Amino acid sequence: MTGKLRVALLTREYPPEVYGGAGVHVTYLARELGPLVDVTVHCQGADRPDAVAHRPWDLLASANAALQVVSADLSMAAAAGAAQLVHSHTWYANLGGHLASMLYGIPHVMTMHSLEALRPWKAEQLGGGYQVSTWCERTSAASAAAVVAVSDGMRADILSAYPEISPERVRVIRNGIDTDEYRPDPGTGVLERYGIDRTRPYVIFVGRITRQKGVPVLLRAASGLIPEAQLVLLAGAADTPEQLAEVTELVDGLRATRTGVFWIPEMLPKPEVIQLLTHATVFAIPSVYEPLGIVNLEAMACGTAVAGSRTGGIPEVVADGETGLLVPPGEPGPLAEALNVLLRDPGRARAMGEAGRKRVVAEFGWPAIAAQTADLYAELVRGG
Repeated sequence: MTGKLRVALLTREYPPEVYGGAGVHVTYLARELGPLVDVTVHCQGADRPDAVAHRPWDLLASANAALQVVSADLSMAAAAGAAQLVHSHTWYANLGGHLASMLYGIPHVMTMHSLEALRPWKAEQLGGGYQVSTWCERTSAASAAAVVAVSDGMRADILSAYPEISPERVRVIRNGIDTDEYRPDPGTGVLERYGIDRTRPYVIFVGRITRQKGVPVLLRAASGLIPEAQLVLLAGAADTPEQLAEVTELVDGLRATRTGVFWIPEMLPKPEVIQLLTHATVFAIPSVYEPLGIVNLEAMACGTAVAGSRTGGIPEVVADGETGLLVPPGEPGPLAEALNVLLRDPGRARAMGEAGRKRVVAEFGWPAIAAQTADLYAELVRGG
């Protein structure tokens, strides 16, 4: 017995199975919480040495994906009995936290990285399961001891979408980044391997092919970029075949009219992504919805300017005119203009990148975020 507060951290994603920002968040949060609380990570997927893995019931192998997730949540709830507090991340694990709270009479904290209620396009991916995922999120949030928003913009969205949640229960603890790991990499081996021309500026995008990320907006904007600009897309894991087909058609159209269009659909190792971010003139974030966007922090930590949507939590990370340029979401024309401003003026882009790294180091370090989280835990357990 350590004497530390016993916390069960519930998540779908955990290394090595991490594909989105929530998984990145949980990875670093768990690491930094280690010295502060007695934390056990419960994840979904394959067994791994540093977490308790939970999988859907075999009998549901052919069922809607949302029902499979719910079955894994039941397993998580059953396994969390020794905890004094449970902390869930995303709808994939929220129901597990909610049930554990009821079963064991312990506080449930849920971090909302995005809102199912604001992502109606997920019905394309989940079918009727989208109604299930939204129910899991709403039901869990309505009774959670605390709801953590990853940005002020996200807090406003939560209170608007779920007015039954009292405002004093919604706390803002922003996402963070490891600025020792994410730092400029002067190497160029990865660029050379993919044939990216070091003498030409390039725009980079990193993210999944999902309606939320606005990849088609960027691809339409790219047709208006200055001729010497290159485009590097690190984009995979399409939500639906239709979205993959749309992106494929737009990429093929771009390649028919300009050179230097690179689409890398596989998930690259982190050091390779860092090198590609480092050498980009500008990182593009064309999201139509983005509660915060850890990838913005990753680009800024690599010393790269950002151009993207003025939506959600992005303006809390990207200081318009200082560390990047912000434009209305969903509009290819203004995005192309912002990208071209930086492509034509690499000196200004470098200055924004340097300012971005300074800001990230000063305001978004993981130790401070973990300390805020542990303080919230202690407050809720004392209050209970």
